[in-house]
Amino acid sequence: MRKKLIFDSDLLTITLQRLCHQILENHPNFSETVIVGLQPRGIYLAQLLHAQLEQFTRQKIDLGFLDVTFHRDDYRRREVVARASETKIDFLIEGKNVLLVDDVLYTGRTVRAALDAMLAFGRPAKVELVVLVDRKYTRDLPIEANYVGKFVNTLESQRVLVELESQGAENNKIWLINKE
Repeated sequence: MRKKLIFDSDLLTITLQRLCHQILENHPNFSETVIVGLQPRGIYLAQLLHAQLEQFTRQKIDLGFLDVTFHRDDYRRREVVARASETKIDFLIEGKNVLLVDDVLYTGRTVRAALDAMLAFGRPAKVELVVLVDRKYTRDLPIEANYVGKFVNTLESQRVLVELESQGAENNKIWLINKE
């Protein structure tokens, strides 16, 4: 297995700040905007963005975590049954602008499942997708991110590994891994 470094800690910090500034251009007032991180790995990016956006805006911003396990179209087709994570959304998203956050955009199926799962909490006015890495040319569904940290050309045999300190990693790093 070969690993290629896509982001080191410094570049990741700069990228997160850039994503926050892009979001702030479109959401100068967060009174009608909430952040929802996708379980299991999108919540760490959502927490990082949430902390920076609250610092920049000096406003309280609602943050929630959404599990899409039972909304996935491949739930019953997996050899190993997926374990559900906690959904924690203690606010209504009815009429709100939702920033849906995940670490990597791959086929688009997780995002489709998230759109279904979010309806249990109300009908949002608008949903925008924020991802750290967009794996180009791998989409099964016509889903596109509004805010992207980095576009990466990948093959089916490759995967993206996000290691964040908040997940227990030693340093913030993102790798492209070639499975051999």
